[in-house]
Amino acid sequence: MAAPANEFAHYCCDLLSSVGPCVAKRMFGGYGISSEGLTLAILADLGDGETLWLKASDESKATFEAAGCKRFVYLAKAKPMSMNYYTAPDEAMESLQLMAPWARLALEAALKARASKPVAKRPAKSKVAKAARKAADFR
Repeated sequence: MAAPANEFAHYCCDLLSSVGPCVAKRMFGGYGISSEGLTLAILADLGDGETLWLKASDESKATFEAAGCKRFVYLAKAKPMSMNYYTAPDEAMESLQLMAPWARLALEAALKARASKPVAKRPAKSKVAKAARKAADFR
């Protein structure tokens, strides 16, 4: 059974709800926040306390940076690694209305990421299944 989301996770789900109902699920020591199966934010503590990180795309990252948002950077094997997630502007953390444009940017980035993933190919049919179909055709 999954652990219930904490108060901050619930608060962040409420803040992001302008793009649709959001749920928080435990993920890598933090939470992933998704709407309709699309992860649009994560909650993680990189040393400054639990923080909301919004998904960004190559197109939207300049908007986040212009607003003074910090990029998600962590250490892996003593090397800094980054992900396309940015902090929300401080004022956006105060209300649903101020968060709405940032939530839309995050949703658009999630949609763009899903569209860029290759479509999974159907698994090859086994020789046994082909032989069974041929046998059925002879009846």
